[in-house]
Amino acid sequence: MVSPRDALERLREGNLRFASDARGPEVFVGHDRRTELAAGQDPFAIILGCSDSRVPAEIIFDQGLGDLFVIRVAGNIVAPSQVGSVEFAAARFSTNLVVVLGHSQCGAISATIEELQRPEENQSRNLRSIVDRVRPSVEALLATELRHNLPALAEAAIRANIRASVDQLRHGSEVLEQLIREQGLLIVGAQYSLETGLVDFFEGTVL
Repeated sequence: MVSPRDALERLREGNLRFASDARGPEVFVGHDRRTELAAGQDPFAIILGCSDSRVPAEIIFDQGLGDLFVIRVAGNIVAPSQVGSVEFAAARFSTNLVVVLGHSQCGAISATIEELQRPEENQSRNLRSIVDRVRPSVEALLATELRHNLPALAEAAIRANIRASVDQLRHGSEVLEQLIREQGLLIVGAQYSLETGLVDFFEGTVL
């Protein structure tokens, strides 16, 4: 079992390799690794990230097959299916680190800001379900002076949405709450920069 501290360090080191264009050997995705994993998996971290095509967790953390249990959904939101997926991996594989991974220039955040400023009557109910989960993080910020500075508003909303998802995982599941108490499960928030390739672990990383 990999400790949360060691798992976090592996992610940090992998991201630095990725950002500096010094990624690891292809052995981690080769035939021997595939054969080894056919018998089972033992991921050292769970990543709840955004579906954005520019933010593939295995690549930006320079990890191979079987290293990460990845859940991707637009806006890295937390709905019952995402909670259940995290519960499954944490309980089944004793994976003790969960990272909620947002990113700069997030389309789900932009769509939510646009919807709150200019509501769209014919918006798909499925898209609205995503917007509605992001909405509380944005609404509070629209009541501040940030509403006059769209780039700053979007950046603050990205972080607020990540923190909200972290909080929902920490306090919205009896299974995860028990794993936090008894197994030392750590749930943290991080933001990936499309511009630099670096991940900033900014929420809940003090161990």
